Amino acid sequence: MLYYPRTPLASSLADALQGKDVFSDAPNGLFLAAPRRTGKSTFLQADLMPELQRRQVVVVYVDLWADQKRDPGSLIAEAVGQALLKQLGVVAKTAKLAGLDSISVGGIKIDTSKIGKVDGSTLTDALRALSEASKAPVALVIDEAQHALTSEAGETAMAALKSARDQLNRPGEVRLMLVMSGSDRDKLLRLVNTNAAPFYGSQIHRMPELGADFIAHIAQLIVRQRADLAPVNEATLSEAFTRFGQRPQFFMEALGQVLSPLATNTGRFEDAMLDKALQKQDADESQMESDFTALRPLEQAVLWRMLELGQRFRPYDADALQFYNEKTGEKVTVAKAQKALEGLRAHQPSLIWKSARSEYAVEDAAMLRWYTQRVAAGSWPPASPQLDWVDE
Repeated sequence: MLYYPRTPLASSLADALQGKDVFSDAPNGLFLAAPRRTGKSTFLQADLMPELQRRQVVVVYVDLWADQKRDPGSLIAEAVGQALLKQLGVVAKTAKLAGLDSISVGGIKIDTSKIGKVDGSTLTDALRALSEASKAPVALVIDEAQHALTSEAGETAMAALKSARDQLNRPGEVRLMLVMSGSDRDKLLRLVNTNAAPFYGSQIHRMPELGADFIAHIAQLIVRQRADLAPVNEATLSEAFTRFGQRPQFFMEALGQVLSPLATNTGRFEDAMLDKALQKQDADESQMESDFTALRPLEQAVLWRMLELGQRFRPYDADALQFYNEKTGEKVTVAKAQKALEGLRAHQPSLIWKSARSEYAVEDAAMLRWYTQRVAAGSWPPASPQLDWVDE
């Protein structure tokens, strides 16, 4: 698997997190949004985290998307607890063997029975103890952070992290760095955009996507392996990458296919790459259209309303019910609308996301882009087959 280092970006973000960039709010929390499969997690794990560790920062990483059956609050607490256990090491084991109920770390009493199993209520103490035990600042990196909002425990953990940040950080001294990433900017915004949000006032930054420098790097690798293909048409290759949604995994898979000795394409490989990108784009859009048209009329109307309004979506207000009535030609009650929402959540894969506060959003941001393009082209809504059914 190809890894393209993004060292300058990692270095500049590490500077910002440590408070070295006077114009950055990163010490209060760095929130990065990037579409799925565009290299966000790879950057965090292979670039930013090693850069922070090189600067003697203790890094704790947790991916809330990795195990969606686990409560996000528990995942965050467990990651911090395991990091604390690793730092305490022999001290913790000795205390447990000696039957001690607690140990003191920098004046902080830590329950030996909870080390490695820290719950949300002790998250602040655990992070402070982790910093004290390691004699170093701590960076907590939470991937797909918006998933924390899907449970009360997750919301509690976020509030605890905000409290920990306020208690541990001082002007000129950053002991707790928070990095939160998300594949959907609209969902991530719910952590920062209201008075009730745990990180109200912080900014969401779009993580720079791979671009011309990445394509130039790929072109060099191609020429190094296949000198007969020089010079590489980087403009066409770049267009293909854009058509792939700037997703390196799909781009590299296609590149392997067109450069294979078994490939049947004729002409330049760059043109073959562009063809594959267009095929992938058509396939993705066809799948979304198929998913949409297969829904029941009321489910389509609810999803349509959600796509149209974004964060302003309210599923049961008078305007929403009137919208559903107009699109389905039937009298829609709150109960029927609720049933449609449950159907959209039960869809495999799920088409909508729900927070612990019963806020709703489209699950995959790609569907929103597809909807926006269809509206701009005047081809919305997709033609649906006539379904003969009764919504009971």
